[in-house]
Amino acid sequence: MTCLSLRIRHFLSTFASRENGNLSLESALIMPVLVWTVTLTYTFFDGFRENTANLKAAYTVSDLISREGEDAITDTYAESMYLIYNRMVNNNSPLRMRLSVIQYIAADQDAGTEERYRIEWSTACGFESNWTDANLDTLVERLPEMADLDTLIVVETSKDYVPLLNTGWLTRDHKFNNFIFTRPRFVPIVRGPNSTHFCQQDVAPVGVAPGA
Repeated sequence: MTCLSLRIRHFLSTFASRENGNLSLESALIMPVLVWTVTLTYTFFDGFRENTANLKAAYTVSDLISREGEDAITDTYAESMYLIYNRMVNNNSPLRMRLSVIQYIAADQDAGTEERYRIEWSTACGFESNWTDANLDTLVERLPEMADLDTLIVVETSKDYVPLLNTGWLTRDHKFNNFIFTRPRFVPIVRGPNSTHFCQQDVAPVGVAPGA
């Protein structure tokens, strides 16, 4: 029995001291972790890059509209802004865009009126509905201080993020939502189209209405 125990102990000590096969074993253990780290890092980096691109595109649309005249915004113009936005970002998911102009009217003690906001126009592509005087309370909360009869151009965009590497590790949907407001540069107010939906593309509507 003692001889058998010594043989077993000698075999185990010899096996433990042998180093051949270490590289293969370490590679088998490290490679899955390395692949997971690289792909996940690239996915998150790509997400930040796309988020920045979407924000820049929203500011570009807002700036272009702010430079127009009073009657420049038509359905064709609004749709061109939609196409410009998609050219600036990865066009791998539907874009939702809503363009609005809101005016602030200060309180008038002599006339006995309270301050209020008024939607001059609002048109969308992909959003379920537009801003109106009846549902603008949620919108007003996000606006800066405004002077009497001042107007703001509001550009809202929403775009789903589709990872370049569909690893399945992102367990929830990610959306790039932007809310940009800009004052008109050359005219008191930029007039908009009469229609409430400017695009003709087959775009699935967002299931969130204004004020929801």
